[in-house]
Amino acid sequence: MFLKNSTFSLPEAAKSRTISAVECLYGLPARWQGSCIEIREESGSEVNQMSTGKSLLRLFVAFFVCLPLAGVSWAVHVNTSTQPQTKSKTQQRKVSESQRTRRRIHHLARSRSAHLTHASVSTRRHRYHERFHMSSFAEDIANGDITAGEDPVVRQAALDALGNMNGTVVAIEPTSGRVLAMVNQKLALSSGAQPCSTIKLSVALAALSEGLVSKETQVALGRRSRMNLTTAIAHSNNAYFEELGRKLGFEKVSYYAHEYGLGELAGYDIPGEQLGSYPDEAIPEKLGGVGKMCSYGEGVSMTPLQLGAMVSAIANGGTLYYLQHPTTPEEVASFQPRIKRQLDIAPLIPELSDGMAGAVQYGTARSLRLNFNEEEILGKTGTCSHDGTRFGWFASYANTSVGRVVVVVFLEGGRPTFGPKAAEIAGRMYRNMYDHNFFIATHGLPSDSAAMKTVSTTP
Repeated sequence: MFLKNSTFSLPEAAKSRTISAVECLYGLPARWQGSCIEIREESGSEVNQMSTGKSLLRLFVAFFVCLPLAGVSWAVHVNTSTQPQTKSKTQQRKVSESQRTRRRIHHLARSRSAHLTHASVSTRRHRYHERFHMSSFAEDIANGDITAGEDPVVRQAALDALGNMNGTVVAIEPTSGRVLAMVNQKLALSSGAQPCSTIKLSVALAALSEGLVSKETQVALGRRSRMNLTTAIAHSNNAYFEELGRKLGFEKVSYYAHEYGLGELAGYDIPGEQLGSYPDEAIPEKLGGVGKMCSYGEGVSMTPLQLGAMVSAIANGGTLYYLQHPTTPEEVASFQPRIKRQLDIAPLIPELSDGMAGAVQYGTARSLRLNFNEEEILGKTGTCSHDGTRFGWFASYANTSVGRVVVVVFLEGGRPTFGPKAAEIAGRMYRNMYDHNFFIATHGLPSDSAAMKTVSTTP
């Protein structure tokens, strides 16, 4: 400022160069000193071209003007303390160690950052690897259903619960085999789909029948991991059931699956019902072998009716009924249950039911409790995909004081389709039936099959 307001008439170029030289000398960091030297040299060369007197005078003025500024700058950068500036060896060693530590930390941080980046990419690739081409939603899925012989309360409850999800809901009276409601009958009567984790019910009954496990038997799943049947069903643990499948072998797994109704028609003279499939031999080991069959249902095709018939046998104590779907009020009035065969599973059901109850209380089907908690519900979820289509299963029964009802929900579609979603739909259906007084004795839900006339039918 002094130079600009001075009575000395320095050229503007010389003024700016002189100020720049001063700033360079006292105001800039050391790493910019090279540039400063160039500025000083340039400034000096320009000044030498002036007359000698004017140059000396201007330098003399600049010296006295910049002297206070130099003192300030020197005060900033120079320690004026009278104490000696030398550090002890201990202090020097601490500074040196701190530097090494910082370099080490920096190196570790960079390596961890690279690891986390790789891990996140791998996780992202795994999560979004599969692409689905089928929608999870549909309109008018119940068009064409024959409803004259169905229970109106149950059917409306199923329709409201399913909404616009692409799927089917089947409600069954387990003590008679009567289909109370079947929404989206075209899908319910189709050739079925991979059962996913619902196949674990069949595998669990097979292992219990063979005496391999009880509900409290701890099965080793690795060097430090062990699990019992109740926890494995509740959380749908794949490794546990793969291990059971390998211990049972394909022949025993297949035998019990056919005993429980897989691989055969579930209904008695239901028009349009198609047959699911069960393989004659285990899938190749490179595809997972019998272990994958017992955990994901790999290689198996199961219909909602087949699953409903098996769960009905669990709910009623071991009677496998032919499912019947009355289509007129007259058929309802003349309805008679038809037994396919008796299953020797009554002593095993308490070993299995704790896991099914756990699935709803704290396991994979706990989403059901978002809508319904008034009655005990036991069930099993299933989620898997095949050829760009995801499947969501939930098979359950309500254990009420006046009787039981079986509900099977099957969904197919894309990413929004999975087992917990099917359980949530089942919860809404149970809520709807409860709110319309379905679970009361006056409704006529039978609690004892012995009071009904049954017809034994040879397959």
